[in-house]
Amino acid sequence: VLLIGDSIMGGYFKGVQKELAKEANVVRHPGNAGDTRNGLKRLDEWLGDTKWDVIHFNWGLHDLCHRHPESKEMGNRDKVRGAISVPLDEYEKNLEALVARLEKTGAKLIFATTTVVPEGEPGRHAGDELKYNAVALKVMERHGIPFNDLHSLSAEFTPDCFSKPGDVHFSGKGCGLLAKQVADAIRRRMAE
Repeated sequence: VLLIGDSIMGGYFKGVQKELAKEANVVRHPGNAGDTRNGLKRLDEWLGDTKWDVIHFNWGLHDLCHRHPESKEMGNRDKVRGAISVPLDEYEKNLEALVARLEKTGAKLIFATTTVVPEGEPGRHAGDELKYNAVALKVMERHGIPFNDLHSLSAEFTPDCFSKPGDVHFSGKGCGLLAKQVADAIRRRMAE
């Protein structure tokens, strides 16, 4: 099983490995998947020569992030002066290309919706993830790819599930809840 994603996936990866330890060899690509442009450049490298049974993947948080070269925030995030990393129409085209490549692996695919963007995040507007998720789900529906709704799960999280206010990252508790849902989604897909 291959997990593809950003730092959110990095947060739940170990929990998914633990949940599925007796059922599957769960691995992740090195580093952070970043936005869909980065995915298009690096996907072949991440897939390698392995015959994957299941691939659980996500892009979105980096695509919808606004960045400005003079910003002092980590990653040059700046939703006031910055430009969006990947506009919605390009995000859709990029996802189409990424899905076409993933389908060639023959693996059972699962798309994970982008988790909630809280108010006060310096480079992202709360609610933009809903627009990106809507576009992504259209792509997945066209390809018959099931999705794991991590957005709905994370939207119900209490403050102690987040690493800090205004941050898209999650605490150990939040990562644990995400890991359980990801493991359950993979388990269901393996059984199909």
